Amino acid sequence: MTSIDKPTMDDSASETLNEKGLEAEESVRQGSTSPTPPPSTGNDATKEAAIASTGADLRKVNTSAEGVEYPTGVKLGLISLALCLSVFLMALDNTIIATAIPKITDQFHSLPDVGWYGSAYLLTTASFQLLFGKFYTFFSIKYVYLIAIGIFELGSLICGAAPNSIALILGRAIAGLGSAGIFSGALIIVAYSVPLVKRPMYSGFIGGMYGIASVAGPLLGGVFTDKATWRWCFYINLPIGAITMVVIAIFFKAPERAAVADLGFKARVKEFDLYGTAVFIPAIISLLLALQWGGTKYDWSSWRIILLFVVFGILIITFIAIQFWKKEVATIPPQIMKKRSMWSAALFSFCMGSFFLLLVYFLPIWFQAVKGASAVKSGIMNLPMILTLVTVSILSGVGVTVLGYYAPLMIVSSILAAIGAGLLSTLTPASDHSRWIGYQALVGIGIGLGMQQPLIAVQTVLDISQVPIGTSIIIFVQTLGGALFVSIGQNAFSNKLVQGLAEYAPSIDPKIVLSIGATNLQSTVQKSLLPGVILAYNNALTHAFLVAAIMATFTIVGAAAIEWKSVKGKKIEMGAA
Repeated sequence: MTSIDKPTMDDSASETLNEKGLEAEESVRQGSTSPTPPPSTGNDATKEAAIASTGADLRKVNTSAEGVEYPTGVKLGLISLALCLSVFLMALDNTIIATAIPKITDQFHSLPDVGWYGSAYLLTTASFQLLFGKFYTFFSIKYVYLIAIGIFELGSLICGAAPNSIALILGRAIAGLGSAGIFSGALIIVAYSVPLVKRPMYSGFIGGMYGIASVAGPLLGGVFTDKATWRWCFYINLPIGAITMVVIAIFFKAPERAAVADLGFKARVKEFDLYGTAVFIPAIISLLLALQWGGTKYDWSSWRIILLFVVFGILIITFIAIQFWKKEVATIPPQIMKKRSMWSAALFSFCMGSFFLLLVYFLPIWFQAVKGASAVKSGIMNLPMILTLVTVSILSGVGVTVLGYYAPLMIVSSILAAIGAGLLSTLTPASDHSRWIGYQALVGIGIGLGMQQPLIAVQTVLDISQVPIGTSIIIFVQTLGGALFVSIGQNAFSNKLVQGLAEYAPSIDPKIVLSIGATNLQSTVQKSLLPGVILAYNNALTHAFLVAAIMATFTIVGAAAIEWKSVKGKKIEMGAA
């Protein structure tokens, strides 16, 4: 008798289908042939309809045992390393440009374009995230992933070789398009490379790389800019991305998924929510443009900003209506989002993405403006959060693999992250290193415990055929949360800074302080005015940290609502062949 793990299902019908799937997996492991294709129906039209019907039916069942032969040993190690490297590059591109922007604007004389260097990447990443979920569902996981990396590499090449600002912005947009499929693709490949019970550990490694890259980006950007050229912020992606593509192309065997194997190209295209996509992409672009321009290029009361928000509202309502109309073939299928674990995981990820990116962006500014650190040193001072985040992310993956449950870690994550972010909002110019080190470590532990758990929840509660869509949804809301609240944090910071300067350094023009930037603050402002300016900066930045603490607190709603399901599942007894 052989005992194997069976994922937990919601009803008896799913359990029956799972047992059949597990039997199929056992037969494959014992050397049986692949599953029998649907029988011929006599004529092409009827056959196509039968195949489409088969695909639709299989979307409803658990197909986690579709004859998958998991890689092991060196092959699995190489695949895991390649996935970690690809996610590292994708996350690095989010923040590495921050410290390179001054040199770029000096070379291109392009100060008005600064906002586009970051937002062009973010716009395409967020807009195409869910579309890639569909591609991974109905086309080869391996080739979609390689194409995503290829697009990212092309964008990086254009950025590195850019002769002017317009070319750099174009390259950033292309790289963002490719990055939309990298993180979700890496996690989907993990789902087809290791059994469910072991996925938390491997997802922990990938999450750790994402955390390292997000926080280390400004540090590496500063090193490249100071020691070589800002162009290496983008050229660095080319050799590492090429290695990743070669490893995945050679060692990852794309699964033969019965749900889509017999679908022709036209049948697969019909599964795409073209109407929803056509509405969703401009909706997200309108929202992000409003957040990018509001309070900076235009006043929030400007007709342009108001119009963008109105367009977003109309389009997103239309998109939601289309999702209920399209049902199973919708971009965000309602039957998926109705699952308690799915919406609670999405809420948790949205809030975590919000406060994590807020801290990634504003902590280095605090070190530079308040503590007088250089760009490189501020990255070093960020190490407490990096090291704890990465270490705990990996350990939490091991913990879920051993214990089986991810919900308790999410709850502890919410508590520690909220306390840590709240303590960061109490920092003052006189705070010594024990405070900012300890507070960062607490936040890092909280993020490390919780960051990957929503993705594990998705893989636990959804059928394997729905995992690509579910994974894309989680990554999308995490990205969107970061984009929204970095903008909100920026406005909270700017408004508080102007108020603080009026109170503590009334003789200095706020526009001059804002144009100087955090790095040059202490070397440019008159010594007699510096204490007041630093205090105004500190109060403004801790205001942004307070926004982060509020969002960290809200993660507890998702953590408390998520179902307590084990990745170990139920065990059934099967006779040996």
